[in-house]
Amino acid sequence: MWFVAIGVAMLVMFLGGIGPIGSWVWGDRWWALLTPFGFAILWWAWADMSGLTQKKAMDKIEAKKVARRQKSLDALGLKDPQKRRR
Repeated sequence: MWFVAIGVAMLVMFLGGIGPIGSWVWGDRWWALLTPFGFAILWWAWADMSGLTQKKAMDKIEAKKVARRQKSLDALGLKDPQKRRR
């Protein structure tokens, strides 16, 4: 996501003529403007192949399950079973 944000910021600067990027000529620096988007594609491909995306999704689901279980226990007036045993 950061690579996409950097790429969009560079394009805005290029098209708006802002800063040093605004003075670039498309014919000379097209590769520099498109590089962040290439890195974003590589990052997403690596994240999908390595299982990072799936792991984050599973962690998010697990956190929701724990929160839902705790909310149910609180609604029933029960305390955390681990704390009750002490």
